[in-house]
Amino acid sequence: MNPSLHPLDDALALTAAGTDVFTGRTTEPYWNMVGPFGGVTAATLLQAVIQHPARLGEPLSLTVNYAGAVGEGPFELRATPVRTSRSTQHWWLQLVQPDKDGKARVMTTATAITAVRRQTWSATDLPMPEAPAPETCAQVEQAIPVQWVNRYAMRPVAGMPPRQWDGAERDSLTRLWVRDTPGRALDFVALAALSDVFYPRIWRRRALHVPAGTVSMTVYFHAGSALLAETGSGWLLAQARGQEYRNGFFDQTAQLWNQAGQMLATTQQIVYYKE
Repeated sequence: MNPSLHPLDDALALTAAGTDVFTGRTTEPYWNMVGPFGGVTAATLLQAVIQHPARLGEPLSLTVNYAGAVGEGPFELRATPVRTSRSTQHWWLQLVQPDKDGKARVMTTATAITAVRRQTWSATDLPMPEAPAPETCAQVEQAIPVQWVNRYAMRPVAGMPPRQWDGAERDSLTRLWVRDTPGRALDFVALAALSDVFYPRIWRRRALHVPAGTVSMTVYFHAGSALLAETGSGWLLAQARGQEYRNGFFDQTAQLWNQAGQMLATTQQIVYYKE
């Protein structure tokens, strides 16, 4: 770990290693149960797009498919711009690691779209819900004893993990204030990681501590770099809920606003759960 860098910037450090190729490595501060926090993996893939010399515009969407658990240590990222138009650019990404026999294995795939935004009519159909100020909310009790949760300040508003894992069914809504810790100015990679801070919806919905893991996550970036810079290191209000739980998989939809009530990102996941 580089002590001169914010933990997120250290985790996202990439080195160009050829045309469309970057190298990086996992870091302990963002470790989850069996691999890195999914949000930091998503942010790392997006970082490769942002660092790519051929990039057009700013991130518009990112879809990450978690094919296998990323192992501890070095990895290779392949970021290829596959189609570029006047306003949009489409990317194909892969995170590759050697297996125990030294054979390169694809652990994560992703697609991304960057775009040149132009000022037009804008509106929202989902305004930020009312919430008490973050300063009046207590820090959340962490649901799982893993490293990455210590990288975020989380102050609950509603829908925290059950206090008793008794199988009692309830609504799946969670709402909380969140930001990086230590503080860090918001940018696209940090927003991508923050989009994955929610504990599994099935834990809230069903109050059973079943194993669960994200299979695929999509983030839609509604903010441009100017709005992210304006947001700075302030709190974000993050809200998530499930919609359907069936035969080992459930989905999650979520939104993130800044304190001024401006929508920054929306996100969707499909998540595996084990009976």
